[in-house]
Amino acid sequence: MTKWSKLFILSILTLLLVALAACGSDEGSSSEASSGDSNEENTENSEEESSDSQELEGSVVIDGSGTVYPLMAKMAEEYMINSQPYVSVEVSRSGTSAGFEKFLVENGTDFNDASREIKDEEKAKAEELGIDVKELKVALDGLTIVINPENDFATELTEEQVVDIFLGKYTKWSDINQDWPDEEIQTYGPNENHGTYEFFYEVILDEQDLVDNINLQQEYSTLVTLVAEDKNAIGFFGFGYYDNNKDDVKAVKVDFGEGPVEPSLDTIAEDGPYANFTRPVFTYLNMNHAEEKAQVLDYAVWLMENVNDYAGEVGFAPLPDEETNQLVEELKELK
Repeated sequence: MTKWSKLFILSILTLLLVALAACGSDEGSSSEASSGDSNEENTENSEEESSDSQELEGSVVIDGSGTVYPLMAKMAEEYMINSQPYVSVEVSRSGTSAGFEKFLVENGTDFNDASREIKDEEKAKAEELGIDVKELKVALDGLTIVINPENDFATELTEEQVVDIFLGKYTKWSDINQDWPDEEIQTYGPNENHGTYEFFYEVILDEQDLVDNINLQQEYSTLVTLVAEDKNAIGFFGFGYYDNNKDDVKAVKVDFGEGPVEPSLDTIAEDGPYANFTRPVFTYLNMNHAEEKAQVLDYAVWLMENVNDYAGEVGFAPLPDEETNQLVEELKELK
């Protein structure tokens, strides 16, 4: 091969290498641009996601009904685990009426759980203080009549017999049925701080005075123990407490006119056969706090979005979805 031929071939190869390098550079630029666009898109998406699931901080303070306590304690736990780990939801149980006293003051609690509706005088106090209160119905509860596990005779009672026992019209079991023991009936229930007491007195007893010697207690756990240790005991409290203490107390089946009905999640449901002893339970939200503290409003929305999923686990019948969905929409309008 001649010297000129070699030079010609080298020139061709050089030009080819330059062309290839230029193509590679263009592809790299295109790839980098595409990557840049993609990164920009991802950043925007992340920002949007972060905005939708914003991490909150601070506390939410709840007090009130001992009956509603197991449900709200469960909801608080799930919220802190699954939604806002940096928010502390503190739940106490001083009783419905005592809770309203802590709720209806300057810088009071954020929520008050209640096993009855707010009273007119409590509404007036809220208005006087400039507190905007929103009622949130959270579930249904069945007032449950309980006896000692060894009691094998008073397992079924009519509604009228239950009322007459707590009015003191019967003093011994044999007064109800001569075949039953000639023993004094011992009555138990929650004290006046509790909405359950007020529901029993106002609705079940039609505001007639309870029997003089009834043993009224602040703590539901104490009531369970007292009934469990007294073979002549009969008491009342919410279905959730019975459901969590089935080994210690026995539920009475109540005959409302169409045969004895055992309290259960099915029978205490809306329009169920246990309806005469069924009641809604609530939490009341301080709307001023909801507007001032993002975590309070966030918890209220999350609560109503999820309460039906957990109510049954702690002995409450869930509400119809349309009721909870309506409250969710109303609360979201504040966001």
